[in-house]
Amino acid sequence: MSGRVVNWDRFLKIFRGKEPTFDRYVDALPSHQNAIDAIKGWSTAFPEAYNVKAGIVPTYYDARIFWAIECFGSLEGREVLELGPLEAGHTYMLEGAGAQVDAVEANQLAFMRCLVAKEILRLQKARFWLGDFVKWLEQTDKSYDLIVASGVLYHLHDPLRLLELIAQRASAVFIWTHVVSDAMPPSDPRRSVMSKTPEEHSFHGVTVRAYPRSYVKTQSNPAFCGGMRDDHRWLDKDDLLAALRALGFDDIRTTHDDPDHFFGPAISIFARKS
Repeated sequence: MSGRVVNWDRFLKIFRGKEPTFDRYVDALPSHQNAIDAIKGWSTAFPEAYNVKAGIVPTYYDARIFWAIECFGSLEGREVLELGPLEAGHTYMLEGAGAQVDAVEANQLAFMRCLVAKEILRLQKARFWLGDFVKWLEQTDKSYDLIVASGVLYHLHDPLRLLELIAQRASAVFIWTHVVSDAMPPSDPRRSVMSKTPEEHSFHGVTVRAYPRSYVKTQSNPAFCGGMRDDHRWLDKDDLLAALRALGFDDIRTTHDDPDHFFGPAISIFARKS
């Protein structure tokens, strides 16, 4: 025999199948839960029937989306663009209502969570795209029956540019967004992360006030689902509605007006060009 020393403990572990697996592998029984656990930072939940655990927010059953569909009418066979699908809860609702969905997500982790959700929920009429939805709107030739922009407008450096692009690509839009309003006076602690003085933008004949705001380093959290840069603006609520009217949306409805939301006043808006 050679003078080589045999590591008998390691040999026996390999022989008995107990050698530790590499970190990137999962040696458990295959399951959807394994896929969820592989990506950190889940915010939303799955329907109970799927018997998996992710986040806690039930976006698959969201009153805001039910209201948007009620305002629009039947989505059967309609083309919908969803901006920032997060984890596909709203996508699930839109497809369930009959829509064909393009869902554009810039956050890499959120995009991967969408793909996991697509597999678990067996979505068939939705496609997920990784990238900037502003660039998508700027470069696509496609028109949509409805654009869904839930939880995205207030994360943008230039929210007015997004509104312009939406008006060019669809005759109807649903927006849920945070806004600045009289319900948040200068002394309100929710204003502490935003500029005290608004920018004033001339926009299609109206003046729109926009308030620069910071994420205060929350972007380091894996569950962060904000914008791409720490340079975003919240719009004044009344000015936002005026901007939509200036873009030709003459049928404007609002609900879920929540001045006491933890982060700041919020509102749902459905707007359509007649």
